[in-house]
Amino acid sequence: MIGRLMARVLDAQGGWARPFGDAIHDVLHAVFHRLTPVRDVLNGRWLGHPLHALLTDVPIGVLTLVIILDVLGVPVGADVALVVGVLALAGAALAGLADYADTDGRARVRATIHGTLMTIALVLYLVSLAMRAAGGQRAVPIAVSIVAYLILAAGAYVGGDVVYLLGNMVDRHAWRPAGAKWALLEVGDVPEDQPVKAKFGLQALVLVRHGDRIQALHEQCAHAGGPLSQGTLVDGCLECPWHGSRFRLSDGHVVRGPSVYDQPAYEVRAVEGGGHEARRIA
Repeated sequence: MIGRLMARVLDAQGGWARPFGDAIHDVLHAVFHRLTPVRDVLNGRWLGHPLHALLTDVPIGVLTLVIILDVLGVPVGADVALVVGVLALAGAALAGLADYADTDGRARVRATIHGTLMTIALVLYLVSLAMRAAGGQRAVPIAVSIVAYLILAAGAYVGGDVVYLLGNMVDRHAWRPAGAKWALLEVGDVPEDQPVKAKFGLQALVLVRHGDRIQALHEQCAHAGGPLSQGTLVDGCLECPWHGSRFRLSDGHVVRGPSVYDQPAYEVRAVEGGGHEARRIA
């Protein structure tokens, strides 16, 4: 199958993609984690949806239009569309870099290949644009833009793997049951202001006690599955130890990225005779 062949080809790129990606990641992580508000905007926290995924539709659609207009012999329209496509591609790349700053493991390797292909496509589009602006025969710049489009399509394929195959920037609780029934918690003593992991049926919660009140979130971070029970309390929020996403303990609302999704929150109450039970907040 084509899918298996492509997987083998992509896995074979790990020799260069892994060290190259690690080096780029270290730089981007340092930059974006010093610019938290910018990172949150580019991640899409304000939108409740990854911004990069939304922006990628624009350059792909516009750059497809470039080929159509070139074939139909509408040079001015094709050139204007190419300018818009290049700008949109650059904007999507910026949002993608913000996501990349918090991407790990195999997803980072695939994302490195994706980003490299998209960068090559962008450079070729700029070459085509410069040749078009210089005037003269259009056959060569049109051919260059077609080659760039094929590379763009390959990059989009790999980008799809990053999301659909490896689950990067996918809500870790998308298939989590949202039942509102009370059920017993399996937990011992809950110390004051210290995250504690508790078993809740087949799931795990993280509990934080303030006086007599216990607040609870799902233990697995919505962004990349980090263990929130190993996190830090910051201003009424729980900060993930992996990438620094913060969730409000009272309702699970995400107040700082890179997560763009809220965290499932739970009510906790004492049970007569000892122990506690919980239910998910709708």
